Amino acid sequence: MNIDVLELGPMENCTYLVSEGKNALLIDPAWDMNFIEHTLKQKGLELLAVFFTHGHFDHVKEADKLLRAYDLKAYIEQNDVALSGLPAEVLQPYSGEQNLKIGPFNIHIIPTPGHTAGGVCLQIGDALFTGDTLFPGACGRVDLPSSDAREMRKSLLKLSKLPDDTRIFSGHRYGGGCSSNIGYERIANPFMRNAIKDEKVI
Repeated sequence: MNIDVLELGPMENCTYLVSEGKNALLIDPAWDMNFIEHTLKQKGLELLAVFFTHGHFDHVKEADKLLRAYDLKAYIEQNDVALSGLPAEVLQPYSGEQNLKIGPFNIHIIPTPGHTAGGVCLQIGDALFTGDTLFPGACGRVDLPSSDAREMRKSLLKLSKLPDDTRIFSGHRYGGGCSSNIGYERIANPFMRNAIKDEKVI
């Protein structure tokens, strides 16, 4: 499995192009659909599905153009449908934890509310696409509409129980990096450490 990081837009967003052979998935495509389409064509990839980790505008901006061009509906947790502002006809809402088989990809969708009510992480093999739930050394903001600090702690605790070698790929390249692994974050990330420490009270 190959993972390409496409850094797009003015907010250091990371769109992920995940491919296996000629089959591809996109995670959080936003801002520059022309560049994304060019990349798919340049690599000779067939786009099978699109996923959003959550509905904030910087993770979905302009994505409806791509979805219409490829006649696809993007998977999004139902609690974030309204937040996304995208038209219903380009979305495939679902509720809660999911296991999907799309082409060669086995996708485990893990609900991780906190940053938004419908935030999720997407696990494909040993890769975990965390959106704005978990960053290297940090976590997403919880002072926004539909954010919840208590839910964020629960979500970070849930992620802390994944295997150490689970690679994380976050929604922004804040601080110069967008990737890490769960083992390192369990030790070094103060927000995850606090969630683990507070396990008995959350």
